[in-house]
Amino acid sequence: MMLEATTSIENTGFAGTVGDITANNPRMTTRNVNVHYGDKQAIIDVSLDIGRNEVIALIGPSGCGKSTFLRCLNRMNDTIDICHVSGEIKLDEQDIYDKKLDVVPLRAQVGMVFQKPNPFPKSIYDNIAYGPRIHGLTTNKTELDQVVEVSLRRAGLWNEVKDRLLQPGTGLSGGQQQRLCIARAIAVSPEVILMDEPCSALDPIATAKIEELIDELRENFTIVIVTHSMQQAARVSQRTAYFHLGHLIEVGKTEDIFTKPQHKLTEDYITGRFG
Repeated sequence: MMLEATTSIENTGFAGTVGDITANNPRMTTRNVNVHYGDKQAIIDVSLDIGRNEVIALIGPSGCGKSTFLRCLNRMNDTIDICHVSGEIKLDEQDIYDKKLDVVPLRAQVGMVFQKPNPFPKSIYDNIAYGPRIHGLTTNKTELDQVVEVSLRRAGLWNEVKDRLLQPGTGLSGGQQQRLCIARAIAVSPEVILMDEPCSALDPIATAKIEELIDELRENFTIVIVTHSMQQAARVSQRTAYFHLGHLIEVGKTEDIFTKPQHKLTEDYITGRFG
């Protein structure tokens, strides 16, 4: 399959995707996804599997469509009136664009961590407890306390905040706020976590902690990360997908993408010729 995909595309065109779009044990599958903002097409016929317990990085120049594609995976684009998504996107064989599907539980199953930390203007405790409360995941205070502690531990934040749980989440440092947002996302036991440039607003020390956390979370979650940092993609992901002008150009094992890319556009981006 890899050979067929590789030889079916011209090195300078958009005839198809270089590499194997499938995953051995997919958590999500996307086929022929197109996204329009009014008359402008932002995503063009993208197909890609997202494997269970893997980190897949989406890379490419600004405006290439990687964040738009990411937002399709939990229907965040629904909030934009002029946005139209077509194609097939499934989570565990369930069509997430089925008109009968309730997007509220979907967004619990497919959580999102944004570029800029966005804790609620509530206490640290209430930031984590909010999701389990509205989704009815706990039945009493003891259970809720346990969810809060486990989520903060998983996010590597418990020891730093355990004595100030009732203080505002907005009082934490930038890196701590981002880990709080990750803890908030995992408190509702998602299947997939989407991260849209989660470290772009953080310093190198905070970034290193988030990257270490991503590696640990992979044991329990599937993670899709959009990043402008090729070094970060190389450090945290097992597979990498390169986007260009709305097309998925190449996908494969991260090591292969960075050491022996098969499409000229990928090679030009990796080597810094553009982007």
